[in-house]
Amino acid sequence: MIPAAKLERLLDRFAAIESEMASGAAGAAFVKLSREHAELAPVIESARAYRQAQTQLNDAEAMIADPGSDSEMRSLAEQERAELKERLEVLDRELKIQLLPRDAADESSAIVEIRAGTGGDEAALFAADLLGMYQRYCSLQGWRTQILSLSESDLGGYKDAVLEVEGRGVYAKLKFESGVHRVQRVPVTENQGRIHTSAATVAVLPEAEDVDIEINDKDLRIDTYRSQGSGGQHVNKTDSAVRITHIPTGTVVAMQEEKSQHKNKAKAMTMLRAKLYDAERQRVDSARASERKSLVGSGDRSERIRTYNFPQGRVTDHRINLTLYNLALIIAGDELGEIVDALVAQDQADRLAEFEAADS
Repeated sequence: MIPAAKLERLLDRFAAIESEMASGAAGAAFVKLSREHAELAPVIESARAYRQAQTQLNDAEAMIADPGSDSEMRSLAEQERAELKERLEVLDRELKIQLLPRDAADESSAIVEIRAGTGGDEAALFAADLLGMYQRYCSLQGWRTQILSLSESDLGGYKDAVLEVEGRGVYAKLKFESGVHRVQRVPVTENQGRIHTSAATVAVLPEAEDVDIEINDKDLRIDTYRSQGSGGQHVNKTDSAVRITHIPTGTVVAMQEEKSQHKNKAKAMTMLRAKLYDAERQRVDSARASERKSLVGSGDRSERIRTYNFPQGRVTDHRINLTLYNLALIIAGDELGEIVDALVAQDQADRLAEFEAADS
């Protein structure tokens, strides 16, 4: 069971946050407090429900132990005690899950990078399928999406695509999509009907906000150039494309999707912040790696995480040994949530087991 002292500390911290916010905190301090308040609010609701149930259980046990209580009242109290014990077990588990150490970026929006891997044109077509899958899934979640960058292949697929996804808790779900996605099917270019195996890589980066990472203008080199089109009237006559180099790290991002140089620069800065934020997170995670067990979906982009087998109509996520036979609905994005939710649940179960082992 959750120690009473721990619950009190949580409730005290929540009250202190509300007091600081009401006292006139502003700017970055207010943003930070608002984030912590939003993260703690559901925990506090569960903590209050847990404490109330514990108080009711204590009252029921006191009535059962009171020699002055009549038999009917004791019988009712015993029934209530059994129900409250079951309720406390449920609340205890829910609260423990909410108290698990959280990834600081979980509430963030995200940037999804999809790149065709082995397989040539078929890999590019698969990358396009993945992009459509994520766009549909995000739409069903109520998240807003925007294409930041696209590089088309000859057959209408994408050599690479970058998708911005805005919403609360986006990264918490999409982070498990990082890795190598493999497809097995007969390509449109295959005349003999043979099944080919191709792959695409997905990298999900938490979108950094100004309060997450600070970029000094003096550390940037910004170059403009004429965007590359397909020729004819679509060739840009102005230097609207933007390339930004972060000098201290050598990180380079380029954007040419918009006709406006200003819009391209804004998109490039969004990408740069995300890349620098992700690099810093990876540095910190690497330093801690020897101290903690790897979590499900560690984000190792070299690992094969999922296979989409079209001839058999199945999708297998290799990390949790989950196989589903609704490939058409998953690749369409309508039922991708079944896999995402299973990964989130497994991650919670693994971390809860560690949490309980540490407390035992």
